[in-house]
Amino acid sequence: MMKTYSPKLADLQHSWYVVDAEGAVLGRLASQVAQLIRGKHKPTFSPHADGGDFVVVVNAGKVRLTGRKLEQKRYFRHTGYMGNEKFIPVAKELAQHPERVIERAVFGMLPKTTLGKQVLRKKLKVYAGPEHPHQAQNPTPIDLR
Repeated sequence: MMKTYSPKLADLQHSWYVVDAEGAVLGRLASQVAQLIRGKHKPTFSPHADGGDFVVVVNAGKVRLTGRKLEQKRYFRHTGYMGNEKFIPVAKELAQHPERVIERAVFGMLPKTTLGKQVLRKKLKVYAGPEHPHQAQNPTPIDLR
């Protein structure tokens, strides 16, 4: 009888990747980044273990949205007080905080568990411009366009 493989912490390898978001479609980029930070591209994937890789996304401000999303899409948040819903247009968020647009898109494609939140916080690094402070990790460039 064959046993189910479950990776141990010592078996998990974490690589570093750098992704250029310039001209990339937001949703397609986010789904591929979510798979990388979750570790679903590896044969050692296990849903309960953090076996994903680190992903550095640069040029977040130059990401592309298809259709009329730039004019129509709005992000919702609630302050906790009755009637205090806040709607932020995606164009304003992209102009002021482009990192948040990619982080929010990737978060939507991760499981809503403690592991999903931990993976997002720990493994995803997003920068608005082309510079990032992770050169020492020698990240491998990936073209996700």
